[in-house]
Amino acid sequence: MVYITEDMVRRRAEHNECEIFSLEEVSLHQQDIERIEHIDRWCRDLRILYLQNNLIPRIENLGRLKKLEYLNLALNNIEVIENLEGCESLQKLDLTVNFVGRLSSVQSLKHNIHLAELFLVGNPCTEFEGYRQFVVASLPQLKWLDGTEISRSERIRASQGLEEVKRQVWEQEKEYLKRRAREKEEMQRKAAGDEKGNEERSKGCDGRRYTDENNTAPVLEENKENQEVEENVMSPDLDDEQQEREFWNTPCSFTPESRLEAHRHLEEKRRAKEKEKEKKPKAPRTLITADGRVLNVNEPKLDFCLTEDEENNAIVLDLAVYRHMDTSLIDVDVQPTYARVNVKGKAEGEIKVTKTVQRPSGVRQTQRSSSSEDKKSKANVPERLEVDPSKHSAIDLASIVPRQSSKAGPLEASRMNPPATSGHSSFSEGFVDDPDVPPLI
Repeated sequence: MVYITEDMVRRRAEHNECEIFSLEEVSLHQQDIERIEHIDRWCRDLRILYLQNNLIPRIENLGRLKKLEYLNLALNNIEVIENLEGCESLQKLDLTVNFVGRLSSVQSLKHNIHLAELFLVGNPCTEFEGYRQFVVASLPQLKWLDGTEISRSERIRASQGLEEVKRQVWEQEKEYLKRRAREKEEMQRKAAGDEKGNEERSKGCDGRRYTDENNTAPVLEENKENQEVEENVMSPDLDDEQQEREFWNTPCSFTPESRLEAHRHLEEKRRAKEKEKEKKPKAPRTLITADGRVLNVNEPKLDFCLTEDEENNAIVLDLAVYRHMDTSLIDVDVQPTYARVNVKGKAEGEIKVTKTVQRPSGVRQTQRSSSSEDKKSKANVPERLEVDPSKHSAIDLASIVPRQSSKAGPLEASRMNPPATSGHSSFSEGFVDDPDVPPLI
């Protein structure tokens, strides 16, 4: 049985800095909770409470939540609407897919004057004749029922002939309660029969339990029993499979007991699987077989490419590690027959050559060496980016703009022949004075 604990509520109050006394919203859905408790004392300022998809059989311990506006109890085992009179600010109540069969218990919501929305879809009471008319007439403050708005004309029609509708509802409710009583008795008998069957299976055909005291049996009987055990080694597994198939294929009525039984059955299966996992030791990692064959293991599932350069007699390993990863977290061990890479403590595995790629001779190939001398020399000398010396030259700014002829331009001519002093003019060789061109003043 799962209980509501302070740690459970505090872990769901991260948006409120894990403070529960001022918490206004909390979600406790899908926790297999079987009882509502402590919330009305721990979270007095609660406005929204999610408790759907649990195993809650009864509405209780919520009367102190004066500020509660929305309560979600869908997919639970609730059969009666009760104990919500103290929730003065309640505006929305969701009881979808429960087991509410006492439709008359809806009248307990009269005191919740702010209640505007009510959901009862999937409950047995929705199958009653006159269900909607009874609820609309019983709760005049209600505006929405099962997601459908209540119009003014519908409310007027619901108030007409209300006494006849109440009589029909009460008769159907009595029949439902009788059927529920028979279902409970049947479930009790079934539970008692299961317990009796378990006891009988633990006994022998003569009604006595097999213990170590019965050691006086003949040798032939012991051999016969051993043979039967050997022949039926797999029978327990087959019995478990057959029982599992029968459990899910046997038809049953949809009741709180059947839902609880299915939940407990699944819990037992889950716990049994967990115990099996705990008992089974983890298989040791095999990297090299007994005959010396190296296996390819990639535990972290990193992408890698291992290529072989025959021209330079080198093998290049390209491993895609995690982004922004520090190189100190990578350990490389290169051996003559395999390479092993540890990334953050996880073994990348033994990597073998998978394909051969011809690379151009101009491409520089880097090789890793596992010798201690190479590692020391690399640790002492910092790595630098190398540049081809043939490409190392000064930038020629004169060749930026192409020229049509090889002669020097006006800029170079002016540098070679500086201008004369004022009052004299200097002309370059080959200058011809055109009389048609007026002089510059």
